[in-house]
Amino acid sequence: MTPSVPDYLNPIQWHQALAVSRQSCARVFVDGGSPTDALAAFGLSVVDDVTWEKAVDVIAGELCAHPLPRAA
Repeated sequence: MTPSVPDYLNPIQWHQALAVSRQSCARVFVDGGSPTDALAAFGLSVVDDVTWEKAVDVIAGELCAHPLPRAA
């Protein structure tokens, strides 16, 4: 199943953000954490009944919302 790319984002940026988000969530999972722990690690508001799939999407959206500063 391929996640749909939000219309307002560059598809390449979205897929890269998903990869980073999945990797981060995997690290939290391996350490025994929950999806709410993964969201909290990114400073996001914690929802009581969040799934790993939703956590990955929310974190990816957060990564896309704040562009990285460009180096000179």
